[in-house]
Amino acid sequence: MLVVPLRNRVDPFGHIHAVAERGLFTGNRGVIHDASDKTLTSRRWTTKAWIVCTLEHPGGVRRDPMGRNTPGGRAGWTELFFLDEVTALAAGHRPCLYCRREAAKDFQRRFADGNNLQHASAPRMDALLHGQRMVSGDAGARTLVGDPTSLPDGAMIAAGGVAYAVKDGLALPWSFGGYGTVGASIVGQPITLITPPSTLAALREGYRPVWHPSVES
Repeated sequence: MLVVPLRNRVDPFGHIHAVAERGLFTGNRGVIHDASDKTLTSRRWTTKAWIVCTLEHPGGVRRDPMGRNTPGGRAGWTELFFLDEVTALAAGHRPCLYCRREAAKDFQRRFADGNNLQHASAPRMDALLHGQRMVSGDAGARTLVGDPTSLPDGAMIAAGGVAYAVKDGLALPWSFGGYGTVGASIVGQPITLITPPSTLAALREGYRPVWHPSVES
């Protein structure tokens, strides 16, 4: 029997696809699916709080992806999946304060320092991020000038329609299955920053996102 993947895999631009690869993390943007047939609705978010979570729920609760996951049989939040945290941050998500509390607190501190905020509350981060996400904010003013490989590790850029992650000064091509080796030079092409600028500031302050193991090869 052919199993068709659900449309709940997120790329670095924040778009949602149906592919076989699931990735290392899950997360959500609220309820954006119809539980009767496990398809997406026309909405791509119902909240500004876009989070990235562990695959295993801290309470051991098992969920039916894009199913009915509330005690009353309602949809609950829509499970989305990411290759790794680098991908999720690029799409505009942030670490969950419930299931990834230590990482979330670290991100929160570095987000505040990088963006000159006295305190980066979850609503404050969400409001700032929502105006910078590629799919919800102003993506038109994101072209970089200069050398993109000077960006901090974990930043993501696009050149020629391809997403790249910056690691150790190299731009590694992204895919749903992992990172490729260094490809053709992107020098001279228009370079677009995918990662929200406010998250980029947190990376510059030293936040270290989780990478897919393919980056080591």
